[in-house]
Amino acid sequence: MIALLIAGAFALAFTLFLTPVFVKLFVRLKWGQFIRDDGPQSHHTKRGTPTMGGIVFITGATLGYFVGHWVLGEAPGISGLLVLYLMVGLGLIGFIDDFLKTRNQRSLGLGGWSKVLGQVIVAAGFAALALNFPDEDGLTPASTMISAVRDIHWLDFAVFGPVIAVILFALWSTFIIVSASNGVNVADGLDGLASGAAIFAISSYIFIGFWQFNQSCTNPTIDPDVLYKCYDVRDPLDLAVVAAAIAGALIGFLWWNTSPAQIFMGDTGSLGLGGALAGLAILSRTELLLVLIGGLFLVVTGSVILQRAYFKITKGKRIFLMSPLHHHFELKGWAEITVVVRFWLISALFVAVGVGLFYLEWINQ
Repeated sequence: MIALLIAGAFALAFTLFLTPVFVKLFVRLKWGQFIRDDGPQSHHTKRGTPTMGGIVFITGATLGYFVGHWVLGEAPGISGLLVLYLMVGLGLIGFIDDFLKTRNQRSLGLGGWSKVLGQVIVAAGFAALALNFPDEDGLTPASTMISAVRDIHWLDFAVFGPVIAVILFALWSTFIIVSASNGVNVADGLDGLASGAAIFAISSYIFIGFWQFNQSCTNPTIDPDVLYKCYDVRDPLDLAVVAAAIAGALIGFLWWNTSPAQIFMGDTGSLGLGGALAGLAILSRTELLLVLIGGLFLVVTGSVILQRAYFKITKGKRIFLMSPLHHHFELKGWAEITVVVRFWLISALFVAVGVGLFYLEWINQ
């Protein structure tokens, strides 16, 4: 519990007090945002605002996680390290994309398929590691079962044999990771929108991880009367610690990222955040619950898919004035801050329902 508080507090202080230093550095390096000409006209005032701010909170969260363990003299857990691996690895893919945009002064950095290939490579590395490193009870960070609120035993890839199970798990986890990272990336279009929504989503895993730790099957203090509904999750408290570090870093970053933003997270931040969110879901055995916890990102991404599909089917007609969905409401006349706050509320409602279902499953066991 103390490690959780220290990790979150350190990460928050790091981004809150040091983001202005990074802003000055990025201005000097000319890492400014490029704005599309076909977007809302109000966005043109943001041209040149420092981007790649994901570097700030990824660094803050990583340091916060290690400081939280270091202060207590505890070794980092493999589950927390895997979440950081996804966040840093996908953040690196995003950094390359952002760097190419700023260097070439155009809205496209890495090609679409090049970006996806990078995401797949990082996700494959995660899949290769997550089924290894069993603890003294034989639990590995991930399992070959599809999970909702916990592992679903009748949806176990292992029924196809060990080799096929590993392949199917790799495909399944890669799908979750690529989808989540692109979902957060699509939502990152207004000042503070993605960072605020991600705070709600990531913070839910502080509660989930801490609850799973208290009700863990390996916890010697667990009430014998509820042992039948305990959680088989490796390092649940470590997942809560890394979630606290990321959430704390995001809160400090949001101070500078909210409207009018003094720095943008860029693809560096959005891809990294999506990876962390996916990693927390996979390792806490709440994969399908991510549909609710990351509900806002799903809705925004869905608006893009619907718009493109409808445009092709109807040969030029559109459902929305512009996609993603937040730009549609901007073009309808909503103020940017109004769109952001209302989308935050929607994100909070999705997260509340997701966490509520998580707890409801436990009390109804």
